[in-house]
Amino acid sequence: MSAPNVIHQSRQIPAAGVVLEADFGLPESPRGAVLFAHGSGSGRHSPRNRYVAGELNHSGLVTVLADLLTPEEEQVDMRTGALRFDIELLAVRVRVLTDWMAGNEPTAGLGVGLFGASTGAAAALIAAAVRPTTVQAVVSRGGRPDLAGGHLHEVHQPTLLIVGQRDPIVIDLNRQAMDRLAGEKRLVIIPGASHLFEEPGTLEQVAALARDWFVHYLRSAAPANGD
Repeated sequence: MSAPNVIHQSRQIPAAGVVLEADFGLPESPRGAVLFAHGSGSGRHSPRNRYVAGELNHSGLVTVLADLLTPEEEQVDMRTGALRFDIELLAVRVRVLTDWMAGNEPTAGLGVGLFGASTGAAAALIAAAVRPTTVQAVVSRGGRPDLAGGHLHEVHQPTLLIVGQRDPIVIDLNRQAMDRLAGEKRLVIIPGASHLFEEPGTLEQVAALARDWFVHYLRSAAPANGD
């Protein structure tokens, strides 16, 4: 089967008092939508997340890669490294972006999944906890779900945790976090992979796992009920 045509658009989305830049990948006849929550100094230009997004597009999923920090905030973060660990701030922005997706074209009516990397995984899980109807599934790549703290037991959505075999500290943190998740959950350790999945073939495995998870769990969105 040939890959669908994908249209790429950039938009500015108002979010909790700021305006965030977002890049959309829009396949024909989409079957769901995935918001990428970046972390640890990354953003919508992350080559790893853009690769995964491309693979999701080819499976009929809309992707939204949004910067969670404004350009001014990114400058502050480059100097201090503080905002990338402000999980509550990041989570609020993921939640607001999720709400926007649920109520605006081209993603309105589509089931929403969250793909979180590094500290963005914690923000994604918190957003899932407070949006139990809107968010239908979560995938974490090399994430820090432990930073979601007390919100973990409120996450009932199917959650896939992907960690590299050569990232032992993060493996342990993911195992501890998985025990606290309330819904269906799975931990996959990619053989030979380090934290950034830079080894040949490892990022391809991440993309395939994420694609299959979202394709399986995302469905048409239910009518808005205020979550």
